[in-house]
Amino acid sequence: MAASIDLQETLKPFHQRASEAEERLARLEAAVATTKDSGNKELANKVAELQKLLNDAQSEQRTEREKVLKEMQRVTEENAKLRYRITHLARALEKADSDSALK
Repeated sequence: MAASIDLQETLKPFHQRASEAEERLARLEAAVATTKDSGNKELANKVAELQKLLNDAQSEQRTEREKVLKEMQRVTEENAKLRYRITHLARALEKADSDSALK
């Protein structure tokens, strides 16, 4: 029994140090969790902000693309009309030239 008491007395400082180490570890884990949570929140906010900017930019790009396509369609139609007019004017000029050559 005396050996058991001596062993307990010998181990007592080790148990105390182990308890202190567990307390420090618990505090460190809590501190890391708090820091990690706030860091994650900041990161999530940044990601959400960047995602919103990306969506806005994509929306603006689609709008601009639609405007450009409409303008291209308008210019293409106008070009076709002008070509048609040129063709008829050229024919009318050729006819006028041939009519004046016959006289």
